[in-house]
Amino acid sequence: MSLSKNFKAYLLKKLTNKKPVDFDIKDTKSVIFLRYDRIGDMLITTPVFRAFKLAYPHANVIVLASMANKDILINNPYIDRVIINHKNNLFRDFFSLLELRSINIDACVEFDHSVVPHSILRLRIINPKKIISVKKDGRYGVPGDDLEMYNFFTEKKKNRHFSSIWLNTLEPFGIFTNSNNFDLYINNTQEERALNFLNQFQSKCKIGINLEGAVKGKNINSKELFQICEGISQINQNVQIIILTHPNNFMKTSKIVNQLGLDYVAPSYKTDKIQDVAALVKNLNIIITPDTSIVHIASTFDKPIVSIHENNMESYQLFSPISSLHRTIFSPLKKGIGGFNISKVIECSNELIKEIS
Repeated sequence: MSLSKNFKAYLLKKLTNKKPVDFDIKDTKSVIFLRYDRIGDMLITTPVFRAFKLAYPHANVIVLASMANKDILINNPYIDRVIINHKNNLFRDFFSLLELRSINIDACVEFDHSVVPHSILRLRIINPKKIISVKKDGRYGVPGDDLEMYNFFTEKKKNRHFSSIWLNTLEPFGIFTNSNNFDLYINNTQEERALNFLNQFQSKCKIGINLEGAVKGKNINSKELFQICEGISQINQNVQIIILTHPNNFMKTSKIVNQLGLDYVAPSYKTDKIQDVAALVKNLNIIITPDTSIVHIASTFDKPIVSIHENNMESYQLFSPISSLHRTIFSPLKKGIGGFNISKVIECSNELIKEIS
């Protein structure tokens, strides 16, 4: 082991060294969940918040969220407080972390199975009595089991969806549940806006196509989009295709749709919050997407899904759709969806149209 790695291993052990606290975790009155990553990760963790709050209704439930995923928790009745975390800027978070330390939090759940230094630093400052995590792989030659600050590790079992793996972190609290339906709350204004937009296509089968994923290389280009739309329409003339897009790309997407020259394809209206997108997804008939966040939003409302995924079965198992009707097309690439089978997307879409007709 190199000198640098030895030093990092020493520092990691030092940072995670913690004296045991005499506290029964089942007496928890306050808990903090660390979930400051992507939209999809937050959404598929919502069953954890629900299960905990239902079992411990008087406990104070806090979520450390990111700017990217915080809106998933708007109007969530199982959360008492959301605090924004900036994982690459400890100084920006310092005062909120000190405030959390002053609360004297009973328990913390960290969902990452990797050893993440910025999480460890935050846990040191917050200083909860007990810490739960998914079993960690270890780092710098230090096994996960040697990290003394963690009191409980739950298994990351093979062939399980992440929603089930993360629900297992509640077992030390005496909570055992398989209820993994996701929670995303839309208000009446958002619902009405979506319905008013879609009512102009009332008699048609409305298909939403999302063009882009959060990860580079996971996007449907304009040529592929044209082929998918034309292929679906040739078999099903009574379709209306709505193109979903990130608000930052609204003008670009509108231009792409205009250049297609297909009267049965239209861009969605410009959305602001994730709930705006969710309201549209909820009221569409089928969703086609290369992005797992949209997959999870569609799964929240049990919408039929055609997902396009990189050639990585482990990743697919962890983030797969949970809708009762879904199909997945795998790219030949390990990273990104380049070269995905367009004909298969059309075929699967037409299968789902038949199933819901």
